[in-house]
Amino acid sequence: MAQYFEIYADNPQPRLLKQAAALLSGGGILAVPTDSSYALVCRLDDRDAVDRIRRVRQINDKHHLTLLCRDLSELASYAHVDNRQYRLLKLATPGPYTFLLDATKEVPRRVSHPQRKTIGLRVPDRKGLQMLLELHGTPLLATTLIPAGETEPLNDPQEIRERYEKQIDGIIDAGACPLEPTTVLDLTPMSTGDDPVVVREGRGSLQALGL
Repeated sequence: MAQYFEIYADNPQPRLLKQAAALLSGGGILAVPTDSSYALVCRLDDRDAVDRIRRVRQINDKHHLTLLCRDLSELASYAHVDNRQYRLLKLATPGPYTFLLDATKEVPRRVSHPQRKTIGLRVPDRKGLQMLLELHGTPLLATTLIPAGETEPLNDPQEIRERYEKQIDGIIDAGACPLEPTTVLDLTPMSTGDDPVVVREGRGSLQALGL
């Protein structure tokens, strides 16, 4: 049965988030609010937890998972970033953007793109999630919480509880999310002098990045 943590969106309670972080450290998977929608998260290095997330979402190993990082210094440990890419990342983080970058050897092969060896990374702008990442100490693997056979992510933590409380280990309730997907940018062409490619335009402003 999933533990349920009700936190304040603007002033999250560290005591509750420490309990949630302990669940992650013990191999748990959590539903958490981000700056776009609710997501399922687990430890990066926990193969069993990653497999459980895929089963809950009913997605296969070709589905790209995203790495949630606290800040740019952490992101740079898991992706190759040159100066041009870094300047763009600095403009966009934290915020509702997902970046595709070449993965470093720190990223397990099973979670990077099998052909391209890329990884999707985010630095979310959501206080409770930022605090959870800080307490956990390392990035978290994430996937948007979209039920199998549906197209829209869940946004009501009570509904998440009703539908998934026997399949996941914890739910962090910080109220509704904006329910608008991140803007996805492929930054890998920048390493050879080309421009970034907009894969999906979402909540993150392209104009703010000069794109």
